[in-house]
Amino acid sequence: MAASQTLLQLLQSRSIVDCDTMDLEVPKSLGPFVDCTSNQAIAYNELLKPEHQELIKQSIEMSKTLAAEYPEVTVAQLATEIAMVKLQLEISKVVTGFVHVQTNPYFSYSVPKTVANAKRIVQLFKHVDSNFDASRVCIKIPSSWEGLKACQELEAGGITTLATTLFNIEQAAFAGEVGCHYIAPYVNELRVHFDPGFVDEHKAQTLCFESQRYYERYNLKTQVLPASLTSTTEIMALAGVHHITIAPALLRELAATPASANTTTSLFDSTATTFEPAGLMSFKDDEAGFRIAFTRSGKGEGERKLSQAVNIFCDMQDKMETMLQ
Repeated sequence: MAASQTLLQLLQSRSIVDCDTMDLEVPKSLGPFVDCTSNQAIAYNELLKPEHQELIKQSIEMSKTLAAEYPEVTVAQLATEIAMVKLQLEISKVVTGFVHVQTNPYFSYSVPKTVANAKRIVQLFKHVDSNFDASRVCIKIPSSWEGLKACQELEAGGITTLATTLFNIEQAAFAGEVGCHYIAPYVNELRVHFDPGFVDEHKAQTLCFESQRYYERYNLKTQVLPASLTSTTEIMALAGVHHITIAPALLRELAATPASANTTTSLFDSTATTFEPAGLMSFKDDEAGFRIAFTRSGKGEGERKLSQAVNIFCDMQDKMETMLQ
């Protein structure tokens, strides 16, 4: 190990590191990174910055121009999508992989609305920049039954998807079955980022490891991309996962910490030789089977956490639409 190596570099030697931000300065100053992930909360907090006033104005004007083309959504909804696309287009210039945009959380329980939303987001990238390679767009979709069925349809049509707000192996198995490019297991439930002092006592690092081994065992293409991390210890416990997306403050901490200071043993080292993946599951033609398996898993904790995440993201969607009236 080189004396000058940082914790971030050590992690990058084992996993692909992505940035969980819409702040262009983060990948410019701390990169290079591969993908850039985002959601409504990240977008809203980025758009609050004074330097984005012109982007907000342009997004509102463009939404009015395109309103007749997309009558299925309000002008404010369209403006929020345009604003997220504009932010990610800038970041696409300094990352090498996908830029991620999350669908409207209000559509989390509708297959047709989610599919239409995903296709519209991809089209908006081309509206804003006709030269942009739209194959670099990854659509983030909550891992409800409907969300995962939407992923199945989108992947079949050539649109890359990530199954987000994922909390148990049943969701992970279903996402792998329908061909999602990524899953994003939330290591901490979303509440940790909105409720000061709250600590998730049931972190999901083990789910990340189990999901990756499940995909490897059954030759599924889906990659594991953990999200919702709160400490460098949590992060280093996942060194060896396919991808990992990290918020700016933690990226800075990783970049400022010598690799020699690491005392965390990764799950991918400590349990790799003893773990046996779950048996192959199939849900794509069994809605009732998935719903009861999801409900029963962990005594309903995954279902509770998914509902909580959808609610929080709906709140943030509301704030964005108010901003972009």
